[in-house]
Amino acid sequence: MRTTMLGQDIAFPIAVAPTSMHCLAHNDGELATARAVGSVGTGMILSAGTNSTMEDVAAALFPNGLRWAQLYIFKDLSLVRRIVKKAETNGYGALVVTIDYPVSNKGPWGSLRIPPHIKMANFADVELSRLSSVVINESVTWKDIDWLHSITSLPIVLKGIRTGEMAREALNHNIAGIVVSNTGGRNLDGLPATIDALSEVVEAVRGSCMEVYLDGGVRTGTDVLKALALGARAVFIGRPIIWGLAYDGEAGARTVLEIIRDEFSLAMALSGCPKLSDITPDLVIRDLRYSAKL
Repeated sequence: MRTTMLGQDIAFPIAVAPTSMHCLAHNDGELATARAVGSVGTGMILSAGTNSTMEDVAAALFPNGLRWAQLYIFKDLSLVRRIVKKAETNGYGALVVTIDYPVSNKGPWGSLRIPPHIKMANFADVELSRLSSVVINESVTWKDIDWLHSITSLPIVLKGIRTGEMAREALNHNIAGIVVSNTGGRNLDGLPATIDALSEVVEAVRGSCMEVYLDGGVRTGTDVLKALALGARAVFIGRPIIWGLAYDGEAGARTVLEIIRDEFSLAMALSGCPKLSDITPDLVIRDLRYSAKL
């Protein structure tokens, strides 16, 4: 089950997606997640909305865990520079830029009350009530991605691409990878499931060096098998890690990763796939009766 993500080895193709405020689930927050990830030899994308510092998470993951840093093109570009510098200094291997969040959509979260002792490590000087006004930048374009390249040598991964058109445009901007994502289905109702969008994106970048990943809706080992069969190099899981943290902190997060890893191993064996390269598209039958999208 071993593979690589942007050249770094991981034990199996399942890593942790960027999810905010792990301290809401467990007091150890992202540090517990990082230790769990490192103990099983996989990786994580640290959310820009982390409660733990990038330095502490890097130390918790060292030396076994792949670590990437998520960011937005914030209104305050000095904040982008600061996070990029921290990522470079602390050995993060890539920057994962979320590009499908152009306007705030609080929905039912508008009434969420964050306990006063929980702080946002990257926004220590920002009141939580005005966080969205700092984070959301409604004017982001491809020029901003080019600007990001100009201030860092880290590879850039784009999170939130769901169409072949956008994937092909990413090829023109030196993008190392794409996460096919719909933000966990939290923003726009009616978006296609990421598994439905995956094949179009994979086909659009076929023949290039760009790696394609998937997040959203991955709950079982067979979900992982389907995603890899349709062209994903690896998958990311979000909510299940939070459930694991709430259950038993680091041990709970590790249990979640071990369960999905072992289910994936079993799914490979029962499908006659002794290695990842044996997982091919003919393993998946698509029935469009179960797809509904905008």
